[in-house]
Order: sequence, then C-alpha cells, then structure tokens
Amino acid sequence: MKIIITGGAGFIGSALIRYLLNNQELKILNIDNLSYAGNLESIPKNLQNKNYEFKKINICSYPEISDLIKSFKPNKIIHLAAESHVDRSISDPKIFLETNILGTYNLLEASLDYFINSPYSQQKQFLFHHVSTDEVYGDLDLKDNPFTEKTRYDPSSPYSASKASSDHLVRAWNRTYGLPTVITNCSNNYGPYHFPEKFIPNVIISALLGKKIRIYGDGFQIRDWLYVYDHVEALFKVATESKSGETYNIGGFNEIKNIDVAMKICKILEELKQLKSDDINYFSDLISYEKDRPGHDRRYAIDSSKISNDLNWYPKETFDTGIYKTVLWYIENRSWWQNIIDQKYTLERLGIKGE
Repeated sequence: MKIIITGGAGFIGSALIRYLLNNQELKILNIDNLSYAGNLESIPKNLQNKNYEFKKINICSYPEISDLIKSFKPNKIIHLAAESHVDRSISDPKIFLETNILGTYNLLEASLDYFINSPYSQQKQFLFHHVSTDEVYGDLDLKDNPFTEKTRYDPSSPYSASKASSDHLVRAWNRTYGLPTVITNCSNNYGPYHFPEKFIPNVIISALLGKKIRIYGDGFQIRDWLYVYDHVEALFKVATESKSGETYNIGGFNEIKNIDVAMKICKILEELKQLKSDDINYFSDLISYEKDRPGHDRRYAIDSSKISNDLNWYPKETFDTGIYKTVLWYIENRSWWQNIIDQKYTLERLGIKGE
C-alpha cells in the first residue's frame, strides 16, 4: 500500500509516520512545507527506512501537488497539513485561509484528476482521508451532551472556521464528483514531539525553565484530551477500514479543565524531583492567570461511540498514564525542544499560550 501524508513533519503527522514506519508493507510519502511547526527531527528513523520519502512542497502549489500525486500513485492520502494554532489565527488569519482552505481545495482537485484517470483496480483502493478538529462544532455548556458526527458546525475562531470550510469542501467533492473521502474530527491531542507553543508542552517547558505558566482566564475551560498515539492508530483504522462518505469523531474520553491539566503536570514534576528555581517552593507557584483570549470556547467534548462501534477502536491511554509519559518524554528529550526554542523562537515567544 502506498500512502501520501500531508503535514507529516507536524505533531500528529510525524506521530502517524513513526507509527507507520513499523509496517514494512507500506510505502510512505511525506509532503510538508516545513513551516514554523514542521520538524523532520520528529521522525528520527526516517533515513533508515527505504519505504519512506520526503518532499518539501506547499499544498497551495497545485502544479507540484498534482505532479507528485500522479507520479507516486497513492492508494490513500491522509491530509493533516494545516495551520492549527488558535492564537496565531486571531492575529494573522490570512495564512489559515490560504493553507486550510485553498490548500485543501488543491489537494481535492489533484486527487480527483488522479482518481478519474486511474484504472478501476486503483480506484477501488483509493481514499482521501481529511483530518479535522472538534473545534468546528463550537463549544458546549456543561450540561450539553458531547459532540457527535451530526452536531451542527458553529466555529468560533478563524482557525476553526477555516477547518470547517475545508470539511465542507471534502464533503462536496465526495457528493458532487464522487471522490472517495472520509473525515475525522479529533479532540485535543497531546504527547511526544508536540510543538512548544501548544498548551501542554508550553506548561511543561515553562515549568522546567522556571518561567510563568500562563493560563487564560480562570483556567476552567474544558477539553477532551487524546493521546497522540491513540489518535494515529484510529487514523490508520479509518484510512484502511472505513467506507467512503463517512465521518468519525475521535476523542480520548478525558474531559479536564485547563487549570487541572497544569496542576497535574506540576505534580508529576514534583514527583520526578525536577530541579526548580530557588524563588519557588512548588512548580504550581509558577501558574499565573491572564486576560482570556477573544472567542475562547468554554468546553469541547467528543462522543467516540461511532468509531468504537464501527471499527472497534478505543483509546488505550487514560489522561493520567498519557500525561505522565508526555512529561517524562519532555524531560528526557530536552535537546529536541531546546533546539526549536533556540532556532525558531525566543524565550519571550514561549509565553504564547495555546491549544
């Protein structure tokens, strides 16, 4: 089987590639523009695997994307390439519209051209798998039931609006042109190799550096957290076992307040006896509350019963087991995130808070 993965140098994409590289029957082509969050160091074994190939391409470049799809002849395309940081979408939305909407359009058009000109045997195997987010649904009150695949779209930020737009495009290309597609909407991911500006790595790294742990508003925003390796197992199941036209929500069954996430991380660091600056007694002393960001959704929650029933997928990690593994990884792999801070960031930029 031949699989194209867009955004394979990003957090979820690189986790998917690390997972797939253990399968010797797959040939993988990673397409990534290597923007600020793309990092090939997140795929440490790529050079040792003859079934892996990387191409630096911007999905907004239709000719390059089209030529590559035709030459590689994929059975599956798993589309993860996206601008995904909410704070950045608020301050500079244009790149989100270009990458998430125009980029997805280019991939759909190139995929359709490849699909309709392929032999029937190849068409039967082909699937365009679009990876989206639970943020397209907006937010929930505490009393509301979790999002299902039938929840209406109600995005709050430029990021989630751009992802909602791309979801609609994928469905339109399936219904209008017959392109085999599937969509997955996941909850907040966490785990190894997560870019430092995102919420959980930001908390861990800030604590290790003795910097303020910045929390938006009162910290009572609730997210459903999904360990990234649980997610990529679900992605592979969907790409290889689902039917065209389906949508699956993928969540971790872990609804937790942001402030409680930060407190859990601080507690783990205390248990692991990590060194801290002399002016604090506990890592939790570093927590500070800041003005909430515009349009900040209060609660996300995913109902994953459909993928569990249809494809027999269930997350393996609880939040307690997953967050412990994650904190330990950041402690043991300081060179990975320190290089990002040194090369692409300043310590002041680390103060960006995100999800």
